[in-house]
Amino acid sequence: MQVTRLRVYPVKSFAGRDVTSAVVRPWGLESDRRWGVVEPDGTPVTARERNALLGLTAEPLADGGLLLAAPGDAEPLRVDPPYGAAPIPVGHSRQREALPAGDEADAWLTERMRMPLRLVWQPDPSQRAVNPAHGGRPGDGLTLADAGPLLLASEASLAQLNAWTPDDVPPLDVVRFRPNVVVDGDAPFAEDAWTQVRIGGVRFHFGEVCDRCVMTTIDPETLARGKEPIRTLARHRKWDGATWFGIRLVPELDRDAHGGSARMPRLAIGDDVEVAVG
Repeated sequence: MQVTRLRVYPVKSFAGRDVTSAVVRPWGLESDRRWGVVEPDGTPVTARERNALLGLTAEPLADGGLLLAAPGDAEPLRVDPPYGAAPIPVGHSRQREALPAGDEADAWLTERMRMPLRLVWQPDPSQRAVNPAHGGRPGDGLTLADAGPLLLASEASLAQLNAWTPDDVPPLDVVRFRPNVVVDGDAPFAEDAWTQVRIGGVRFHFGEVCDRCVMTTIDPETLARGKEPIRTLARHRKWDGATWFGIRLVPELDRDAHGGSARMPRLAIGDDVEVAVG
């Protein structure tokens, strides 16, 4: 079994980006969900409520900054990490404060989303704990991702889901599920039972099977909403009042590993994937 696709999401709820390799930090992949969108009072805003966020893009820069772009923009807007900015309150779970990106980024977001918004940055993911209810252990940190540092999806599981889906529905792209890592091989939904995963030279422990929300029903290209995949998952993959696809993983790295990227382990397309079931 191998890695066939890697993706990062520099701004929570923006479009994702395919990469050929990625540095692994104790809290997940580098450049993944360190930035988020909030209302002026700090209430988080995601594509669940504002589908149009999925049409915005963010290119991560080597210094931790971003290039923000939207369809029709003449050129991207550069945003630097707001080191030294005064923290503002935010409503992300287990994340009481974040650093504001600044007036220019806020104005860019506000104009494109047609509502007052702010862009914020999480300076230290090690301070946001993974909830034990989602597989967190003491010391596990988290970016602004919903519940786990890394989401893994299986091509075999997606193929089974598409086989279950009615014939008049075009095959679903795995992008709808916003995975960080996509793997081939194994049986459909075998990942539900994995307890340990080694990708390349990096070990991860299982957090939980991922419950799926309305964001998966938004076409990532057209931004139109539909009924799939939730309708089909509800027929085949529903328990505890939710539908399920993919698994959340937590890196098993030194929690004090804050060194430069050159010293950190990496994942890459083509890496071998080994699993343990228990």
